[in-house]
Amino acid sequence: MDDTARAAQGMTVRREVLGDAHVDRAVAATTPFTADFQSFITRCAWGEVWSRPGLSRAERSMITLTALVVLRQDEELAMHLRAALRNGLSPEQIAELLLHVAVYAGVPAANRAFAVAARVLAEEGQAG
Repeated sequence: MDDTARAAQGMTVRREVLGDAHVDRAVAATTPFTADFQSFITRCAWGEVWSRPGLSRAERSMITLTALVVLRQDEELAMHLRAALRNGLSPEQIAELLLHVAVYAGVPAANRAFAVAARVLAEEGQAG
């Protein structure tokens, strides 16, 4: 697959996972300074990794959420919590994931993640 096809595939997957509104905002905010980065994540993250057949999108979301909790990347975590819901994870599965991560990544990281998740779930009308 060439870069043009990879970019097209990546944009399709990116929109399916993150939603049109989010991707439209990211594209609209692209500047000459960020253009290469936007191209890179569309081609590589979305057109290559997220497009591979070996894992479901729900499984990829679980892995992504775990990494973002461990790295304490709250903004990206919120975005990928929304994506996880779109990819079929339930609020109960997200809570289980965060509880499991607490054992391996630490209670403070999970505590922050639970706060972010509670906010996102409330915003998405899925608060438990």
